Amino acid sequence: MKTVVLVSGGMDSVVALYDAAEKNEVIAGLSFDYGSKHNHCEIPFAKYHCEKLDIPHRTIPLQFMNDCFDSHLLQNGGEIPEGHYESENMKQTVVPFRNGIMLAIAAGFAESQNAEAVTIAAHSGDHAIYPDCRSEFMDPMSKAIAAGTYANIQLLRPFVGIRKEDIAARGEELNVDFSQTWSCYKGGEIHCGKCGTCVERKEAFALAGIPDPTEYL
Repeated sequence: MKTVVLVSGGMDSVVALYDAAEKNEVIAGLSFDYGSKHNHCEIPFAKYHCEKLDIPHRTIPLQFMNDCFDSHLLQNGGEIPEGHYESENMKQTVVPFRNGIMLAIAAGFAESQNAEAVTIAAHSGDHAIYPDCRSEFMDPMSKAIAAGTYANIQLLRPFVGIRKEDIAARGEELNVDFSQTWSCYKGGEIHCGKCGTCVERKEAFALAGIPDPTEYL
């Protein structure tokens, strides 16, 4: 099956890229520059892994999200909160309907490229704070994408039933170089080690029993 993979440059999406390349024909890796504080850290890694796998990479600018939306994750937002990824204060980093917007664009791009599917790395651990990662959203979105395209584009969610530590283990199987991925929401020179995604990243490697190659402050 020909698929387009949403690849941010984070560890989940990079593993999804390698997983899709093993199972399907990946015709493109798609990144979105939507004005997050860490886009400039992530996207180069997305490009790096696409090039390594000889997959065309495309970055789509979505500046309107930074200009119009309310989220601490965006450049125009407040400070990135610290603590566990599933803590209540992490809701400040939610970008409203982000996956809905990106999947709609990816579906149109996929059909334009004669693909049959779109792959996204959303996993069960995301469900705690992201409403647009939950099955209540993804299931009807999948139906809408299929119904709204002549090609009946499918939405593939290979990690929907697993957690981040399982994704880390899958990446280890696929020989993913996790040092060439980015998680930290603060977007500094190195991972802060304290924001929700840094805490989750550390936890995932520890639970999977895999050495963490990340440098933290």
